[in-house]
Amino acid sequence: MASPFVTHAPALETSSVDKNQTLYGLRLAVKDLFHVAGEATSAGNPDWLKSHDIPQQTHSSVLKLLSLGARYVGKTVTDELAYSLNGQNIHYGTPSNPSNPDRLPGGSSSGSAVAVASNQADIGLGTDTGGSIRVPSSYNGLYGMRPSHGVIATDNMVALAPSFDTVGIMSKELAVLEDVMTAIIQISDEYQTKSKVGDARIKADITNVKFGVVDAFVDSAQHRDQINTWLSKLSDKNIACSSIDIDLNLYPLSDTFKVLQGAEIWQQHGNWLTEQQPNIAPDIKSRFDWCSTITAEQVKAAKISQNAFCVYLAKTFENIDFILLPTTPGIAPLLNASADSLAAYRNTLLNLTAFAGLAGLPQIHLPKFIYNEAPCGVSIIGPKHSDITLMKMAQLLDGIK
Repeated sequence: MASPFVTHAPALETSSVDKNQTLYGLRLAVKDLFHVAGEATSAGNPDWLKSHDIPQQTHSSVLKLLSLGARYVGKTVTDELAYSLNGQNIHYGTPSNPSNPDRLPGGSSSGSAVAVASNQADIGLGTDTGGSIRVPSSYNGLYGMRPSHGVIATDNMVALAPSFDTVGIMSKELAVLEDVMTAIIQISDEYQTKSKVGDARIKADITNVKFGVVDAFVDSAQHRDQINTWLSKLSDKNIACSSIDIDLNLYPLSDTFKVLQGAEIWQQHGNWLTEQQPNIAPDIKSRFDWCSTITAEQVKAAKISQNAFCVYLAKTFENIDFILLPTTPGIAPLLNASADSLAAYRNTLLNLTAFAGLAGLPQIHLPKFIYNEAPCGVSIIGPKHSDITLMKMAQLLDGIK
């Protein structure tokens, strides 16, 4: 098995040992985008490593988790500059998917996902810009959460596209995910008020909660039969589920997201790519090259499309509380899948992940299913700043087998 780690942990100063701490003894694997003081950050590329100084400060979420008793076990492999959803890295190796070694581990938080899935860590700290927590969670049978945009600090880390970058967690246990996310989410007074209102509704009676199911995405998923069987169990418990229609011609989610993300990526890394001419995997390099061609007119049109979709979602949430959809189109693609097939698959995948990404919404993946002996699942999306309520909702739904 290819190691999910780039480096194993050096000695780090942590808070005084207290076995009553929330995260005492839990092993923390950190994606190699987050800075740890005194330890190099490669961002998945040796030329990035050579051209950047060793960080002198540690990312705030890492510090917070250490202060709560977590034990740092090392930096994990990421796709180069986090610009892929495959989980492959030509320089540091592709972490092996423990459940299906012949399939992709999913990226770009591949190392953190595999470290948890292979029981080398309990907490997988990663980032999610276009799906980099949700996708590897699905492929490795983990719980994974992308929070509302902006509720977890993105200090002291390598950015990809700041308008979409989030910090997320993967774990084998939903309770661990909730403990970790609750610790690192920055809760404002407004946020706290919204969470309390949502929690009260759930506690009163789950049948008061209304779900919207994106039927088009369910119908096209490999594991649609399993999703529909599970949805029927929700119906048996008088949990209200209604259909949501999404016209991808009217709301071209994948294309809109790619343009907006790509423009930000080039703004963020264009100078470095041009000056350094780094050695980058061909598929990722082709995307960077495409980023350099995005025009202001394309960005303007994509922003109009994004705003229209956000208006659509706001109206949708007037009638429902949460959205249900497949996290990925199905199980992980094979490692030997052709470049052309993976490129086509990426477009389909981005339609699913951009749903929350374009609007900055929180999303939790539940590893509910096995299809052809490989894991996959379903996601719950909530309104912005419903993160705490969403985690409680996930616990209730996860108990319905």
